[in-house]
Amino acid sequence: MSSKRSGTPGPPDWLPEQLRQLIDALESIRSDMVGLEAALSEPGRDIHPSHALSAANLLHYIALRRHDVRQLQEQLSALSLSSLGRSESHVLGALDAVLRILYRLTDRDHGSLPERPGSPTLFSAGRALLERHTEALLGPKPFQRGTRVMVTMPSEAADDYLCVREMLAAGMDCMRINCAHDDAERWGRMISNLRRAEREVGRPCRVLMDLAGPKLRTGPIAPVDGVIKWRPQRDHLGRVTAPARVWLTALEQESLPPLPVDAVLPVPGAWLSRLQEGHVVELEDTRKALRRIKIVAAVGDSRLGESVQTAYVVSGTPLWIRSRTTMSGKRNPSRETRVGEIPPRQQSILLKKGDPLLLTRAQIAGKPATSNRQGKVLRPASIPCTLPEIFDSVRPGERIWFDDGKIGGILRAVSAEQIRVEITQARPQGDRLLSEKGINLPDTRIRLAALAEKDVNDLRFVVANADMVGLSFVRNISDIEELRVRLAEFGGANLGVVLKIETRKAFEMLPDLLLAAMRSPSFGVMIARGDLAVECGYERLAEVQEEILWLCEAAHTPVIWATQVLETLAKSGMPSRAEISDAAMGNRAECVMLNKGPHIVDAIRVLDNILHRMQAHQNKKRSMLRRLHWWNKSKSTAKP
Repeated sequence: MSSKRSGTPGPPDWLPEQLRQLIDALESIRSDMVGLEAALSEPGRDIHPSHALSAANLLHYIALRRHDVRQLQEQLSALSLSSLGRSESHVLGALDAVLRILYRLTDRDHGSLPERPGSPTLFSAGRALLERHTEALLGPKPFQRGTRVMVTMPSEAADDYLCVREMLAAGMDCMRINCAHDDAERWGRMISNLRRAEREVGRPCRVLMDLAGPKLRTGPIAPVDGVIKWRPQRDHLGRVTAPARVWLTALEQESLPPLPVDAVLPVPGAWLSRLQEGHVVELEDTRKALRRIKIVAAVGDSRLGESVQTAYVVSGTPLWIRSRTTMSGKRNPSRETRVGEIPPRQQSILLKKGDPLLLTRAQIAGKPATSNRQGKVLRPASIPCTLPEIFDSVRPGERIWFDDGKIGGILRAVSAEQIRVEITQARPQGDRLLSEKGINLPDTRIRLAALAEKDVNDLRFVVANADMVGLSFVRNISDIEELRVRLAEFGGANLGVVLKIETRKAFEMLPDLLLAAMRSPSFGVMIARGDLAVECGYERLAEVQEEILWLCEAAHTPVIWATQVLETLAKSGMPSRAEISDAAMGNRAECVMLNKGPHIVDAIRVLDNILHRMQAHQNKKRSMLRRLHWWNKSKSTAKP
């Protein structure tokens, strides 16, 4: 077969049949897209006008991904046509562009066909919608980079204005306040510091406040008596190279030591005033071992001592000033006293593979296991949980994870008052479980509202002071609807909404959640990768976050890339190689979130630099083929 137009040779005889098959397959997919788009006219959708095209494009993308188009992609690529592999933001428009070319190749005039149904979004329009939605939620595009930087505030930000100012100057675009910590008074001071810094630095910054939500955590563990331990430094032969420093201070009015010390002992001030430089204080520690402290300095009303012996001291431990009578075995009562109250110490529960653990409904402080001398468990460890409602949802055989997946187990028995867990994952030496650690139940369908009573109370402050509200542990459309009702009630109907995707249920419901959120004028999605990794499995995290990015780009929805970005750098001052690569991948989102840490300002500067450099190479999942400087022809004879 040859084309009659312009006298040019037509496609080979076998090609038209292949083209017709391609057209039929793509037309079938197009029909599905248009059919799914019709669902937007159903009662109750009420998509906000600013999201109308985005909602249609999202449904087009969902219709496309209901098909396995890999073979079609190969055939389209062989014809040097778009394989639809980068069409998330303009799905129907991209498919129509391919169809127009295929119709022309088969001598069919696509332009003469009746007007096509559906709402195609063009490539440029898709990008413009995403940029517009991003600016509405996260603020204006920062200078020299397109991806925003969000920073979680430490509690100190309420009192340390210079810290907030440094973060803003380093490149922070969004301040995140976690409502699970601090209170309204401290949140207000954080925001006040930010507004002052904005005026001085000349950079705008949005405020996101995350509602705490129904976070499932471990409850309290019974404390143990406070113990103070000190130990001198020794060399490999056991010889003391530096004595332990012990600070003795009046318990009536304790004072801070002027230099680092190994222990602080509160003692009665009247007795302390008798101590002079050169005196020796003796004590009998918890092991009935005689220990000595030599006083080396008087600092105000306190004393600095040194000890070359390891000691364990508790509240009430007797102390006495050494004298000749002490050497003879008699003590002078006037020279004796006792250590003041030492605060109780937080206890942990050591768990090893195969150990039982009881989760209790009653909020009774947990305790470690009790064992006999042979190591047999007489009473298993127990710990309460913060949400007793889970007892109505869990089933035997379901998985449970503690502390961001560090400890794993299987539910073996469930009753109204307790859940028996068998620990199936822990390090060989065991792992310690503390109170206030997260619990994940990836197999359990938990029936909990996303807004707890505390969240509703906090929401009044959020509406009055923040630009965005984060909805934690969203699972169902009803969670979003409840938030919208509360926002309207408090006068915050136009407040930006961020859906935190941190459960497997939320991931599975994401298309429905996006459509429900489109009833609000401004919204975005946060990929909470820490909880998602536990809920969906670490091996699936990369796949899960890719699917979220795809769906959100199809919905023209800004994404916040969160959890452990440059965490080692923020905490220790030195990044790992892996987290630098991870931070660079954040350029595929519209915002990257950093958590707090002593070196957070350095982390902001590094992230700012990485995102600035990477945007020349990557935009979403499209590679930008900028010029590379592998060699300089004027200085090298190397052949390319």
